[in-house]
Amino acid sequence: MSTEHFPEPDARRVVATALDEDLGPQSLDVTSTATIPADQVGVGQVVARAPGVLAGGPVIALVLDEVAARTGGVPPSLDVRIADGTALERGDVVAELRGPLRQVLMAERTVLNILSRLSGVATHTQRWSDALAGTGCTVLDTRKTTPGLRALEKYAVRCGGGTNKRMGLFDVAMVKDNHKIAAGGVGAAYAAIRERFPDVTVEVEVTTTAEAIEALEAGSRFLMCDNMSLDLLRETVAAARAWGAERGESIEIEATGGLTLEVAADYGATGIDWMSVGGLTHSSPIVDLALDLV
Repeated sequence: MSTEHFPEPDARRVVATALDEDLGPQSLDVTSTATIPADQVGVGQVVARAPGVLAGGPVIALVLDEVAARTGGVPPSLDVRIADGTALERGDVVAELRGPLRQVLMAERTVLNILSRLSGVATHTQRWSDALAGTGCTVLDTRKTTPGLRALEKYAVRCGGGTNKRMGLFDVAMVKDNHKIAAGGVGAAYAAIRERFPDVTVEVEVTTTAEAIEALEAGSRFLMCDNMSLDLLRETVAAARAWGAERGESIEIEATGGLTLEVAADYGATGIDWMSVGGLTHSSPIVDLALDLV
């Protein structure tokens, strides 16, 4: 599982927005300010209430630092005990925070919201990765992400053993039905993209074997087989591989649409390279994490 390249600039932006929402324009926690002396110190632990896969650990330090900067306080010391991408069991202590209790409690909800969300994505992704083990197919995410959280959610997918397909509309061209209609066909759409953006990867969505061959002959070497039955997918993969072998061309094939964990292994065994699952980011339940004072 790859946990490299934690998107710190994006994380800082998300943390700032979350604290704006939680602390308001005066950076104020009225309950903690009223009940806890400024010099009171203590220890808090981020604890797993349920099993899962951790993602987002570096966010904890960012939240603590931002709270301290906004309030003029001193950030608690931090001991992160479990690395991102690691399996969690109920009761595991993810991190320990030691210092001013006001700072700890002001940071609590922002830390937990982000960690719970990202760990949920990583946990869901791990289930798909496990289901595809041994098939030669890797699970991919999509652009169906929470607005503003894309970089973090895609990082969480990597923590769960998945791979990022494309970060947005800017880095991979995806020719879908509406593009074919607007451009006048697969060939015209592919040619227009290649002329304007000669170095970008071009993937073409196909729903039949004939469309797959048409896309290959137009120039694409990356097919996305959408909502195909198992039999149709096997037929399309075989035809595309044969087409590529005849020409010494390497073809990448992705399946998407209507896939479930129950059939993931069967689809993965058809010879596809990738399986894209929007649910990794749009339908993952959170992992229950809490902060306990000890």
